[in-house]
Amino acid sequence: MKIRTKLTLIYSILSTAILLAFSAVVYYSAHKSRQSEFFTALEQEAITKANLFFIAKVDTTTLQTIYRSNIEVINEVEVAIYDADFNLLYHDAADIDHVQETREMIDDIINKGEIRFFQNDWQVIGLRYEANGTAYAVTAAAYDRYGFSKLFDLRNTILTVLIMAMAVIILAGRYFSKKAFDPVKAMIRKAESITASNLDLRLPSTENRDELSQMADTFNKMLNRLEDSFNSQKEFVSNISHELRTPLAAMTTELDLAIQKERSVSEYQKIIKNALFDSKRLAALSNNLLDLAKAGYDPQEISYKAIRMDEVLLDAMQTVMKHHPGYAVNIHFEDFEENDEAAEVFGNEYLLKTAFTKIMENGCKFSPDNRCETFIHQFKKDITITIKDNGIGIPEDEITEIFQPFFRGSNRSYTEGNGIGLPLAHKIISLHKGSISVTSETGKGTTFVVTIPVI
Repeated sequence: MKIRTKLTLIYSILSTAILLAFSAVVYYSAHKSRQSEFFTALEQEAITKANLFFIAKVDTTTLQTIYRSNIEVINEVEVAIYDADFNLLYHDAADIDHVQETREMIDDIINKGEIRFFQNDWQVIGLRYEANGTAYAVTAAAYDRYGFSKLFDLRNTILTVLIMAMAVIILAGRYFSKKAFDPVKAMIRKAESITASNLDLRLPSTENRDELSQMADTFNKMLNRLEDSFNSQKEFVSNISHELRTPLAAMTTELDLAIQKERSVSEYQKIIKNALFDSKRLAALSNNLLDLAKAGYDPQEISYKAIRMDEVLLDAMQTVMKHHPGYAVNIHFEDFEENDEAAEVFGNEYLLKTAFTKIMENGCKFSPDNRCETFIHQFKKDITITIKDNGIGIPEDEITEIFQPFFRGSNRSYTEGNGIGLPLAHKIISLHKGSISVTSETGKGTTFVVTIPVI
């Protein structure tokens, strides 16, 4: 069922239920009011007849004649008068006698002073009446034809109004739900037209800060992220293609030249060395891409355990100096405790080692003396690792871009690289709920500050 139809049904059912409840209250109030008013009329009629009988001394024949004359044109009240010994003193129509008084009823009237009850559709009231110091029981009964007629008309009016109101409610509900969901339909049509080839399109948003406008803004923000992701993917594919094509093209050229004619041993050695250099570049690029893919895993798919940060840094230093014999990394332990638990973080040892290896390699690579200094500080809630070099530095306008995959700055001609190391390190640090910041001054060096929470 569509939300529009569901809302229309809910709105119609609730509105109808409220109208029904209101109508029931009105009808019940009218019903009780009719009963009360008619009992009051019966009471007045009973007292009037008793006054005529006891005070005015109107004879029985005259009162009965008046009753029989009136009953033919109006709904006359039937009145009866009894003494305390259940002797009938007067009755408007003894031959009919709708009330059919009993001794118990008369005693009840004398003792209580007043009783009210229903005899089928007739209403009956019994009153204690005193005349000349003697107590009498007077009963009055009648059928409220006029009151029931008014109730019948009220019921028909209520039913008619209910049916008309329900029709209006349903039509109004459908109309207003359609108007309310028209912007949603427009958003759906617009969203269906957005594909990978036109991710620059956005959903229309209004100045009204309602839920639909917020949903459109949220969807547009998601499209912004998707567009950035697609653009990054395109750029990534373009860059990786270039990075792979360059060493492959160099290897192919070298090998083509090698088989064109006979060459000396030294020439073959030179060609093999160049091909080996290019193959190592490809292997390094492949390893970096694999590590970058691992860093992009869902954190729940990565195994974590308690590890010591000093051991991770020492392993990273040894890895750098093993793969690059000309590089030098010095580690300085400042405000650092030897306590095993105090120096532990919750993380993946391989990934953290990879991250610091990339940062150390980057620092050594761009330093004239291929050296970088690493400082480790321990605080109450985290460990801070500072890695400094005295290299060429990073232009200020490029610092925010260095963590983008394959980004290489204006100083890229200074040394070889593929633009994966620092983005990889950034992803790994983020996976470990840490932070990494960079400060740099052109010609004086760069400082990386990594902060990772301790256990």
